Amino acid sequence: MSTKTLTASGPLAAEEPNAAAMKAKRRKLFLIFAMAVVGLGILYWAYVHFSASRYVSTDNAYVGANVALVTPLIGGPVREVLVDDAQRVKRGDLLVRLDDTDARLALARAEAELALTERRVRGLLATDSGLGAQVTARAADQARAEARLVAARADLTKAKIDLDRREALAASGSVSGDELTIARNAYSTATANLKVAQAENAQAQANRTSALGSRDANRALIADAAPEANPEVLAARAVRDQARVDLDRTAVRASVDGIVSRRQVQVGQRVQAGATMMVVVPVQAAFVDANFKEGQLASVKPGQRVTMTSDLYGDDVEYHGRVIGFSGGTGAAFAVVPAQNATGNWIKVVQRLPVRIALDPKELAEHPLRVGLSMDATVDLSN
Repeated sequence: MSTKTLTASGPLAAEEPNAAAMKAKRRKLFLIFAMAVVGLGILYWAYVHFSASRYVSTDNAYVGANVALVTPLIGGPVREVLVDDAQRVKRGDLLVRLDDTDARLALARAEAELALTERRVRGLLATDSGLGAQVTARAADQARAEARLVAARADLTKAKIDLDRREALAASGSVSGDELTIARNAYSTATANLKVAQAENAQAQANRTSALGSRDANRALIADAAPEANPEVLAARAVRDQARVDLDRTAVRASVDGIVSRRQVQVGQRVQAGATMMVVVPVQAAFVDANFKEGQLASVKPGQRVTMTSDLYGDDVEYHGRVIGFSGGTGAAFAVVPAQNATGNWIKVVQRLPVRIALDPKELAEHPLRVGLSMDATVDLSN
């Protein structure tokens, strides 16, 4: 009896090699996918570790500038406005002219007052010599009065002696009554003359003292100073100079180079000193304030390089600058209504701190920016 071996043939036998090939292909694809994932992971780690960690970026950045307020230093009606919004001006350009009628009158009045003061001071100088002569004259009067006083005293002494002698002889009848009467009258007259001499001497002393006082008071006004350096003249000249300055201030000029914005003044309007009429934006000195999250600033330092792009020009134009410094507080801290975190329902919000970035003047001149434009900023932390 013979035994026969049965073997698979036909479609069943062909499917077995195909299934094995598919498994091998899937295994190979899975291995390639796994290697690709690992490779991407390694590339991502390398990017984060060696490249991304060197930069911090934000799109919360805006162009700023220290705008110059155009304000009049004196009040008055506006005669002429010579500029308009969006007009470029240079430092010293005339922007607004105020009516200068009052200022011119004030200057004329101040100049007249200065002239009067100078004449008065020169008069004081001329008066000084006259007052000195008066003092000399009063001194001579006092000397004469003292001499008369000495003579009056001598006359009184002589009259007293004559009277005493005659009164002594009158008892013996050696002197007549008429002689005694004459002696007594002479004594009374000498006494009266002495009193007159004393009064005249006192008046002479008073007149000399008054003359000395007038001379000293006049000299105090002109002492140690020429007419040009006299305090009264200096004060009047200061008033005159102030009037000139006020006249010059009727012409309001630009204090910086820039572009006129926010014009608020019209011809005929009466403006007050300090009122804002317009602003001049110095676009050539613009900077960028980039508001980074607080967690991004650990490695940011002044002097680090910054690359920026503007929405105005797109990614084709890059600006390069450097970090100048950091604001003294976050935006929330300086808000008009600051957040009150001491409440029961508190949710932590990541704060942003403004970082000031200086722009390259050459790049800014080639591609001008305006205040308030959006910027994308990337800080290089490697330097």
